[in-house]
Amino acid sequence: MSSQAHSQFFRANAGCVVLGGDGRVLVLERSDIPGAWQLPQGGIDNDETPLQAAERELFEETGLTTKDVELVAEYPQWLTYELPAELRKPWTGRGQTQRWFMFRLKTAETAILPAGSSQEFMAWRWMTFNDLVEGAVAFRKSTYRQLADWAAPIHTATQEQ
Repeated sequence: MSSQAHSQFFRANAGCVVLGGDGRVLVLERSDIPGAWQLPQGGIDNDETPLQAAERELFEETGLTTKDVELVAEYPQWLTYELPAELRKPWTGRGQTQRWFMFRLKTAETAILPAGSSQEFMAWRWMTFNDLVEGAVAFRKSTYRQLADWAAPIHTATQEQ
């Protein structure tokens, strides 16, 4: 694919917000950029629904399966971010357009496998959404702010049940 072509599309992607018992979210530290924390996410394959992709990515990146988490909500629209030009690749294009899913952890927090089976991440931890937004790379901040605003009342409502 020419650089002109991959600068014109946005890759379809699915993301996961995994809530712990106290409302913090599971974040992963990138192996290639120490100190860069992000939510689990990844591309949607042609034969997958966004939810199937989210569940696959969650397993690949954390080791968690649908036995460990329960689906709580789906963000009502696609969220898109543009990558800086120097980070664009033929498979990512101009950026990512993402469908987000919120899961609640059903198992003990210690059951998470550090970085799952992925070499993409070297560590995991629980973080407040505010801390995640503050520490996120610039191109993800807007998406994470929108997810934080969406997650807060849902988490509160599920805690009251």
